This record gives sequence, C-alpha cells and structure tokens, in this order.
Amino acid sequence: MNVKRKLGVGLIGTGFMGKAHALGFTIAVRVFDLPFELDLVSVADVTQESAEAARGRLGFRKATADWRDLLTDPDIDIIDITTPNLLHKEMALAAIAHGKHVYCEKPLAPTVADCAEMVAAAEGAGVVTQVGFNYLKNPLIFLAKDIIESGGIGEIRSFRGIHAEDFMADASIPWAWRLDPRSGGGALADIGSHIIACMRHLVGPVRSVLAETVIHIPDRPVSHGATETRPVEVDDIARAFVRFENGASGSFEASWIATGRKMQHDFEIYGSKGSIVFTQERLNEIKIYNAGDDIRSRGFRTIWAGPEHPPYGAFCVAPGHQIGFNDLKAIEVNEFLEAIAKGGKPSTDFREGYEVQKVLSATYQSARTKEWVEIG
Repeated sequence: MNVKRKLGVGLIGTGFMGKAHALGFTIAVRVFDLPFELDLVSVADVTQESAEAARGRLGFRKATADWRDLLTDPDIDIIDITTPNLLHKEMALAAIAHGKHVYCEKPLAPTVADCAEMVAAAEGAGVVTQVGFNYLKNPLIFLAKDIIESGGIGEIRSFRGIHAEDFMADASIPWAWRLDPRSGGGALADIGSHIIACMRHLVGPVRSVLAETVIHIPDRPVSHGATETRPVEVDDIARAFVRFENGASGSFEASWIATGRKMQHDFEIYGSKGSIVFTQERLNEIKIYNAGDDIRSRGFRTIWAGPEHPPYGAFCVAPGHQIGFNDLKAIEVNEFLEAIAKGGKPSTDFREGYEVQKVLSATYQSARTKEWVEIG
C-alpha cells in the first residue's frame, strides 16, 4: 500500500478569502487524487477569539493570534496568506526563510520591487509558490487557452476585458484597508489584477498601456455611521488600452463601484478565424464563433461545461450541472500540490504575480503621465 506523505497547512487570515482557501483545500481532498495527505494544522487571525472561531468553523487543529507561530510549527509545510495586500511581503519572506511553500492571494505585493524581492527569495530557496488567480482555473478557460494555442480562432487581433463589482458602490461604506494607498492602489490593483492575469494567460505578454484612473467617491466615513470622513486616494475605476507583444491590441477596465455587478469578469477575444466570449457570472458557459461555418448557420455557439472539460469531471459526472467559485479554488490547490510533489511550478506562481504587478505599475504610471508606458 502506497502511504502518502502528510503535508501541513497554516492559514493566515480568516475573512472571505481565508474561508475560500480553506474550502479549496477541503474540497480538493474530496475530488482529486492528491499527491499528499493534507493536514489543516493551524489558523492565525488578529485575535485569539477570532482565530479560535475560525479553527472550529474551517476545520483546523490549532489557532493563534500571532501568525509567526505558524513559521516555527514543524507540522506546517505550506503558509497560506489571505491578509491585506500590505502584509503579503513580510509574511511571505518570513515563510520562505523558514523553508515553507507559500500560497498567497493576489495582488502579490504593492510594488514591483516588493514582488521582485519575493520572487528572488522563493526561487533562491527552492520553495513552490502560488498566487490566487483562481478564475484562470475554470475548465472552460483551459478550453479557451487550448483553442487559442491550437490556432482555432486564428491570429489573435484584439482583447476586451473587464472586472467589475459593486462592493464599494455605496458612498457610506467606511474607509478601510482597501483604500490605503500603501496597499498599491484601488480597484485596479484589487480586482483589476484578475483581468490582467487573464489577458496575459490567454493572449500573452503586454508590451505597453495607455490608461486613466478615476476617483468617484472622494471621501468616506472613518467608521460605520460616522460623520467624520477620510479622503480617498485610490481609484474607483481604471481603464486602459493595451498593446500585446504578439501584435494584438485591446483594452481592459476595473471597477468596484459598478452598481448591480456582483462578479463581472468578462472577456472577448477576436481572431482572424473566430472569437471567444466569456462572462464569469455564467462561469459554466463559453461562447465560440467559427468564421469557417456555413454562412447560413454561422453564429456564436454556447458550450456548457461537462466532464469532457477536465477537471470538471472530478466534481460531477454529468454535463451542465455546474461547478462554482470554491471549486475553482480546489482546482488551484490541486495544481499547487502537484507542483510541490513534482518539484515544478504552478502557472500562477510568484513570478507570474510579479509580471502582473509590472502591468499594474505601468498602468498607474500611464494614468499619471497620460502617455503610453512600456512594460518594464
């Protein structure tokens, strides 16, 4: 009998993303033949009380109010970081120094220099890293990439993408860590990093950008119900034209004040022989157009996710029954663990987080200068 080696997980942060990561590990155990036996060892949060509550709720064995306790725990092999962006670098570097593999939410860090330091440390230590760009783990995004790389829609000419939500649309929402300019930016950094990762993944490296950023809500209450306000210094909306290294062009937008939009992560990719259209709000569908079809019946075909689109079949044997957000996290976890087992690297490792940050930085620079900026 082949006994799997146990791999211990330490989670820092227990909010929305902390829960999503914990569920990702839990689901992955149930649906994939993982290369390791997983042990949810310990969770860290800002207070012992909140850590203990998360421990019981998320299925961990231990809890602590000091994230550094996870670094010296011999049972922990993976440090999973779901804290505010400003804290990622310190925590990741400390974890790497202790020889831990690191799974970190996006964006990787507030600046390109921070990201470069994290990449150098991880690669120098030989640890495996992953950044949480889980929307790329959709089986239908795998299909889209396969179609593009096989020449199915011909030469890629243009990309149009948007990531829009409305969780900051209400002006009474108080100032919080997302609005701290030290965290690297506003809507563009927070959620726009997802659409940048998407266009890099599907179309390729970006050569240059021309951008604008807009602050629509110039100040916010310092706390819920307070009359005192604090100025907002980061973007509510960002838009950019892009030129890709392969000659394609396009645009992307990020907004966290898009009233009514809960999870719009959409793209349209146009090639010389066809096109691909996707919306995250219907994440189990993708639309494909083939210019070679009979003109009498030519049009977009809707493809529904099914077992023929791996790894959908690991979750459900029946097509059209759908997978969800937390399942994408489980696919991300599976890829991470496979990389650890094989000494490889996931497609969205720290180096990819660094490349995304370079596009983010150039976009902000362009918004300031009002000029095209080359990706450094």
